[in-house]
Amino acid sequence: MSRRKAPTKDESALLPAYAALPDAAIHVPTTDEEFARARAALMSARALGFDTESKPLFQVGAVDTGPHVVQFATTDGAWLLQMRHPLTMALARDVLGHPDIVKAGFGLDNDRSQLQGRLNVDLRNVIDLDRVFKRHGFGSSTGIRAAIALTLGTSFRKSKKLTTSNWANAHLSDGQRRYAANDAHGAAMVLAALPAWEAVQPPVPPRRPPAPRTPAETPPTVPAK
Repeated sequence: MSRRKAPTKDESALLPAYAALPDAAIHVPTTDEEFARARAALMSARALGFDTESKPLFQVGAVDTGPHVVQFATTDGAWLLQMRHPLTMALARDVLGHPDIVKAGFGLDNDRSQLQGRLNVDLRNVIDLDRVFKRHGFGSSTGIRAAIALTLGTSFRKSKKLTTSNWANAHLSDGQRRYAANDAHGAAMVLAALPAWEAVQPPVPPRRPPAPRTPAETPPTVPAK
């Protein structure tokens, strides 16, 4: 399969606007009661969009203490879990380690290593959606904007200013809440749209097994001393 081109930023901008979550559907738990409601919603979900946010590092050698926010979303709502709250650790660990809840996001390699180190959890049933699109002939980093354009036919916009904002703040701004929530919500929406989208894609060729080495390519055997 030849390399397929995902929609560019300019091409995506011509599409109808993405249906972002309303503010009332974005939850940032801080009390025991709010965490209990978040736990009930997340642990009963079959699939979640997933992402993290970290305070940016601007100094060489600065210690990365992220992630500072872990966000999960269904197609109807989002939960932003600030790592500064003690109850966040247990809830994030239980969701990420649950084998029956699908967690899907984009470019998750860094998120995975950070969370494994901070939460000491084995992330289970996690899907990196970039790899799904790569399997269909796109590049290795399709990203949420292009994926939403491909599967939903809408334009998803992200603020560079908010990307590099201070995610360790005790109180997230309205803009930060919307940004983080819709990153996870967008992944949930792409995951939900994937079956219909994949059904009309060109067949995925089987992976070729590695070619056997010729005698000339076989590394020499080092004699034992």
